[in-house]
Amino acid sequence: MIRTDYIIVGSGLAGIAFAETLLQNDKSFVVFDNHSQNATQIAGGLYNPVILKRFSEVWNAKYQLELADVFYQRIATKLGVSIDFKTPIYRKFFSAEEQNNWFTASDKPNLAPFLSIKVVHKKYQAIEAPFGYGEVLHTGYVDTESLLKHYHDYLKKSERLFEDTFDYAKLQITENQVSYENLSANHIVFAEGFGLHQNPFFNYLPLDGTKGELLLIKAPDLDIDVIVNTSVFILPLGNDLFKVGATYNWEDKTNTPTEEGKNELIEKLKEIITCDFEIIEHWAGVRPTVKDRRPLLGTHHLHKSIHILNGLGTRGVMLAPAMALDLFDYIEKQKPLDKTVDIRRFPIS
Repeated sequence: MIRTDYIIVGSGLAGIAFAETLLQNDKSFVVFDNHSQNATQIAGGLYNPVILKRFSEVWNAKYQLELADVFYQRIATKLGVSIDFKTPIYRKFFSAEEQNNWFTASDKPNLAPFLSIKVVHKKYQAIEAPFGYGEVLHTGYVDTESLLKHYHDYLKKSERLFEDTFDYAKLQITENQVSYENLSANHIVFAEGFGLHQNPFFNYLPLDGTKGELLLIKAPDLDIDVIVNTSVFILPLGNDLFKVGATYNWEDKTNTPTEEGKNELIEKLKEIITCDFEIIEHWAGVRPTVKDRRPLLGTHHLHKSIHILNGLGTRGVMLAPAMALDLFDYIEKQKPLDKTVDIRRFPIS
C-alpha cells in the first residue's frame, strides 16, 4: 500500500491550485484525471476585478488578485514558461451616459482602486470608439492551455498524475482515512468541475454548469495591444491572432461547438471591429457554475476525510489560488470557511 497525504480527483484550475498549495506546505499527493472536462483548457483566462456589465466589484477581488499574482508567478518560475500576462482591459464606451456611469462607479471606495478615472482616447484602426474607453486596472490573462499542459507534464515527471477515470465504487472509507486500490490517504479532494454530477458524495449540490464558446481569429488589420471588453472580449495573442468570447448557454451541457454559438460571437464581434477576420478555431466547454455565484468548498457531512473544491465558474483564474488556500487551511488548520462558499449552505437532499 502506497501512503500519501492527499488524493486529488481532477486537474483543471481547481485541482492544480490545490496541488500547488499542497506542494508549498510539504504535503504529499497524487492526482487522478481522465481529461473529460475541458473548461480550463478552453477558458479565456482573464482576470478582472470588476463586473463590467453592472460596474460592481468582484467578490473578494483584492484578496484573490494578491494571491493569484504570487501563485502564477511561482508556477511560471518553476515550470520555466510564461503563463501570466499583465494586460490592460479597455471597456469601450458607446455613449456619454456610459462614460458617466463609469465615473460614478470609479467614485465608489471599493471600485476606486480598479477603475481609471481618465477616459482613454487611443485610436485603433479597426475599432470606432468616439466616446473612448475606460481602463480597468490590475488585469490580464493566464494562458490556461499552457498552464495545463506544462503542469500536467510536471506531475507526470514527478509520478503524481494518474491519467485514469476515478472509480467511486473502489473508494474505501474509514474514520480517519481513505484508500483507493493500492493507495491510502488522509484526505481526498474532489475538484472535478462539471464532472461533479457523477460524484455520489456531492452530486446533491446545485452545480448548474454554463456552456461557453470561444473563437480564435486571425485579423491582420486589428492592431489592438489591450483586451477590449464590451459584449464580448477580444484578447490579443500576437501574430495577428485574437481570442474572442464568450457565450453563455444554460441549457446545452455538452463540449460540442455549435453554429449558434459561433454566429452569436461573429455578430457581436462585427459590432466592435470593422476589419475582416478569419476563424482559425472554435472551442466549447461547460463552466462549473453555481446559481448563487459562489464556489463550493467543504467536507462531506458524514466522512471527514472527503472534501470538495468546485464551482469556480467564469472567474476560475482569480478564484482558484484563494479557494485552494482556504480549503487547505480549513482541513489542516481548522480555519472556518466563509459561509458564502461553505457547502453547508445547501441542504442535503
